[in-house]
Amino acid sequence: MVGKITRAYERELKDGDLKMASPKFGMSILFFFLCISVCSSTDQSFRQCFSSHLPPSNITYDVIFTQNSSQYSSILQSSIRNLRFSNASKPRYLVTPYNEDHIQATIICSKEHHMHVRVRSAGHDYEGLSYISDVPFIVIDLFHIRSVMVDIKNEYAWVGAGATLGELYYSISAKSNVHGFPAGSCPTVGVGGHISGGGFGTIFRKYGLAADNVIDAKMIDVNGNVLDRKSMGEDLFWAIRGGGGASFGVIFSWKLKLVRVPPTVTVFKTLKTLEQGATKLVQKWQNIAYKFHHDLFVHAVIQVTNPNSNQNPTVQVSFDCLFLGTTERLLSSIQRSFSELGVTQENCTEMSWIQSVLYFAGHSIAESADVLLNRGTQSMQSFKGKSDYVKEAIPKMGLEGLFKMVAEEETSVLILTPYGGRMKQIKSSATPFPYRSEYLYGIQYMISWDVAEETGKRIAWMRRLYKYMEPYVSTAPRAAYFNYTDLDLGRNSYPNTSYAEASQWGLKYFNHNFNRLVRMKTLADPHNFFWNEQSIPVLRLE
Repeated sequence: MVGKITRAYERELKDGDLKMASPKFGMSILFFFLCISVCSSTDQSFRQCFSSHLPPSNITYDVIFTQNSSQYSSILQSSIRNLRFSNASKPRYLVTPYNEDHIQATIICSKEHHMHVRVRSAGHDYEGLSYISDVPFIVIDLFHIRSVMVDIKNEYAWVGAGATLGELYYSISAKSNVHGFPAGSCPTVGVGGHISGGGFGTIFRKYGLAADNVIDAKMIDVNGNVLDRKSMGEDLFWAIRGGGGASFGVIFSWKLKLVRVPPTVTVFKTLKTLEQGATKLVQKWQNIAYKFHHDLFVHAVIQVTNPNSNQNPTVQVSFDCLFLGTTERLLSSIQRSFSELGVTQENCTEMSWIQSVLYFAGHSIAESADVLLNRGTQSMQSFKGKSDYVKEAIPKMGLEGLFKMVAEEETSVLILTPYGGRMKQIKSSATPFPYRSEYLYGIQYMISWDVAEETGKRIAWMRRLYKYMEPYVSTAPRAAYFNYTDLDLGRNSYPNTSYAEASQWGLKYFNHNFNRLVRMKTLADPHNFFWNEQSIPVLRLE
């Protein structure tokens, strides 16, 4: 500890009602124009501050957008992935930097104008923390900082934090068909947030997390300094690789170690309903998937399906596989260890690694990889997500109760991701992401809906499901994945929070690594400028 822990500030931010003694029309008009005058003056002051902190050589782009700017709404909405937050509180300014000078100036001027900073790379955060807040704030949207420089000879890539995973994968595949990177399967997820929270995907059982494969990073700290791995030091470098970069500064570039993939990989998908024995298959999957060779990844996706119009909906489990090798090698492995799936050569499809990226993203492997450059999404919905980790296989009775609950909500999806392999070999303290050798698999729970009036009902169902799962998942703490942000676990008080309060959610995400993150936060950002509802807290000394 960096000293004794004291109480967090006890004052809360409360919305006050403006009450006018004589609410006449004339006074209302006067007040209206006064507000406009004050806001315009503040906007001008912020712009002047911003310009004054740019070097003379910097080309001044139009990077600051106020709520009165014509492009403000389109920029703000462009990266909102969860419609629950499309009408939430809006930032005073949107800043779209083209380089680190713009980020430095934004941080300095945000401090001078007493506004918080939220950083957005692609907006996939489940609780919208990168673009909503209940206090005055600015959004730094990094979508202009998304260049990808791939060095195949030395097997690394520098990628801007505003790039998407799809843009990263595309750039790697354009240079080599035997190199890849172990990150997520959704191509519109932003590199910045994904890596800083851990980042796993279909090849992490062989290569580890995205955060495990970071060589260097560039960030702007609370004082506006540009830091790389050497200048930030190994402790801060440790913290931003899985501990959430937004707590420590603005990370704008990552240097990633590329991994070698075979020229041919193989996929298969097997669908089984409850009536076709899915329960028994999931029971077996729990006990063997984490033991598979690290070249073999088989996850289980649980959702509701309607077999045909004459039958009631039922629960279906999809066993989706990626194997880093040929069909012949895959069949030799899967038929020996999981013959109950009934996988045959006809079920398997060989392809390149980049085609497997398209496949798991829901695209046809016949499509051009150019589709990975699309930063948008095909459909937008409201959703709520949660996560768990499992140390011991869930018994048949527990699975049957789970499937019964899933059947209640036709838009619910559960993804069971096997661990083991390389994840078992990396120490739990190597990065802030702690869930390694002791865990069989992780669970992502998701439910979505289109009608705003359904929000309460759907979230209530998700919470009931989460409560049901309590006896079957990890305890002390009940683990959760930081990149699946869940404010149900707890939230920080404004403007600060105590260690005890923050530990309610922090220990669930980071386990024993939470204390080290708190110490690092206290050193890197002692006045807690980079605050949000689940940012790492600062220790207060007596």
